[in-house]
Amino acid sequence: MTRWFEDITIDEPFPLGEHTFTEEEIIRFGKMYDPQYFHIDPEAAKHSHFGGLVASGWHTVSVGHRKMVDALFAEEQRLRGMGEEPGVSGPSPGVNSMAFKAPVRPGDTVTYTLTVTGKRASASIPGWGLLFNHLTAVNQRGELVYDAELVGFNKLRDYRMPLRIRLAMALTRVPGLNKLLARSS
Repeated sequence: MTRWFEDITIDEPFPLGEHTFTEEEIIRFGKMYDPQYFHIDPEAAKHSHFGGLVASGWHTVSVGHRKMVDALFAEEQRLRGMGEEPGVSGPSPGVNSMAFKAPVRPGDTVTYTLTVTGKRASASIPGWGLLFNHLTAVNQRGELVYDAELVGFNKLRDYRMPLRIRLAMALTRVPGLNKLLARSS
């Protein structure tokens, strides 16, 4: 998120936008990244368990990720426009779960939403917090097509490093101290 960890509200949906999947786009993505017949051949796909051409699940994920990044950049610009300093987001340590619930077909318009469902200060990286996010993608018929539980780092605005850590870091910069300590042990 481009808000500070302290400012993030739990269970507040953050709309990411929508995307309409075209047959041409589905085939192009499929040929490049997931060349299974039900993603690249409309005639052969009619005989699949899907009964027709469908987007790769990875296509659905990739579009959603792009929508998320674009929405977060837009939120950053919105905050700057209001004279506020946006927060700092970090990388994701992983995906806890991911499910493709219904196929995405040519002409489907999928709407993506991100909701922070929980947060806590990081136990291993001082000054950062972890956000637990729920990403959903719903088609124009209201069917859930993609669902994921994601984790991401977010910087704490009001973090002040404890004195003992600041002292330890300062001592590591003293020339020769590491050699002296190594000899005494």
